Amino acid sequence: MEELVSIFVRSVFIDNMVFAYFLGMCSYLAVSRTVNTSVGLGAAVIFVLGITVPFNYLLESFVLGRGALSWLGPQFASVDLSFLTFIMFIAIIAAMVQLVEMIVEKFSPTLHSALGIFLPLIAVNCAILGGSLFMQERNFANIAEATSFGLGSGVGFFLAIVGIAAIREKIRYSQVPAPLRGLGITFIITGLMGIAFMSFMGIEL
Repeated sequence: MEELVSIFVRSVFIDNMVFAYFLGMCSYLAVSRTVNTSVGLGAAVIFVLGITVPFNYLLESFVLGRGALSWLGPQFASVDLSFLTFIMFIAIIAAMVQLVEMIVEKFSPTLHSALGIFLPLIAVNCAILGGSLFMQERNFANIAEATSFGLGSGVGFFLAIVGIAAIREKIRYSQVPAPLRGLGITFIITGLMGIAFMSFMGIEL
């Protein structure tokens, strides 16, 4: 249990997708104009990462990896389907994003309209694919660890996008120099938030 908590906390604060690796910046910058839309997108990202990372872990462990098909029989022990990793990971992500889009459209048409094209674009959000590729790189021992990492990465993205949205709503009432208004000041604030999150690297887990 301690290991799961450690993986979760590390993926939220230390290995934050936005502030540590600057992944998913397109939707992070475009959707973070209001807190409401940011919460919606952040929740969708948590759901997609929480489902796709463990699913892709199982896919990697029992289908795609070298010798992963040995459960079918000794004649399959040498089969290596790792060349299909990218396309299979993306296919799973696209399917989950389509499911999320249908759910949001049915239960919250307003949010669906506000998110616009950026909801289906979660499928090509580099933070989502990055979650599965980092999972593969880190060789987690079991699906529980992979799930903890996926959920933590989603929560980290949620905190990042909601945090910047709250700040952007406040600075509308501030006297920002004209050349820095809009994306200029947003990039500066993102850099400062990234530096702030670097302080969590001192946590011993």
